[in-house]
Amino acid sequence: MQNYTLRDLYMAGVQWELSEDTVKPDVKKTPIQQNLLATKAESKPIIIPACAPITLDTVKSMVERPTDIDSMIRMIAEFNHPLRNGATNVVMPNIATKPNGLLIITDLPSSDDDMSGKILSGAAGELTNKMLSAIDMSRESVSIIPLLFWRTPGGRSPSREELDLSLPFINKMIKMLSPRIIITLGTLATTEIAKTNLSEVHGNEIKNEKGITIIPMYHPNYMILKPSAKKDVWAVLQNVQKLLKNP
Repeated sequence: MQNYTLRDLYMAGVQWELSEDTVKPDVKKTPIQQNLLATKAESKPIIIPACAPITLDTVKSMVERPTDIDSMIRMIAEFNHPLRNGATNVVMPNIATKPNGLLIITDLPSSDDDMSGKILSGAAGELTNKMLSAIDMSRESVSIIPLLFWRTPGGRSPSREELDLSLPFINKMIKMLSPRIIITLGTLATTEIAKTNLSEVHGNEIKNEKGITIIPMYHPNYMILKPSAKKDVWAVLQNVQKLLKNP
């Protein structure tokens, strides 16, 4: 057996169980006692201590291991996040095969995303594809990462712990992808990544501590509910296109 740590086993979804194993006493028995044992084995429950829940420090240490994006994707797929058991699928990032310097970080997975395992599926995905196509881009040139890789039960707001256990993966992927511009789609993505309020800074250019330009933008679902917002979003997309064309 390979030398995995308990935490690595827990990450991979291995759970410790209470089992009933036959225990053979080491003390020598008399012939009568041996006959009794031969007819009925003495059984005692063996309890293996449960592994402690995964901690934020452990996750931060884990994400330092992958040295390429493929390894990172595999780690996300195997990670035993608290939301994983209630989700239908792990919602995987879209990694551009011909990156143009733009990264989109979007809000929580939808029910469509949960069913398909792909970020920005359904009507929101169709609108996203049209938005990218309007500025001569596609999912081949733009990477898209969800803020969480697992849908919350009923689409509820995630807890602080649930978000914190996902953010180290996001931060490491930003480092690996080295985007020139990050678009945050939606309120929560803007709060967590741009550290600001979407309603106050929609379309503005914000520099983070690494010098990356972050541009908060309305989520496609918002535009579906409020079509008049598409005009503001179109202006933002045109600006993004212009920024990427200029070194």
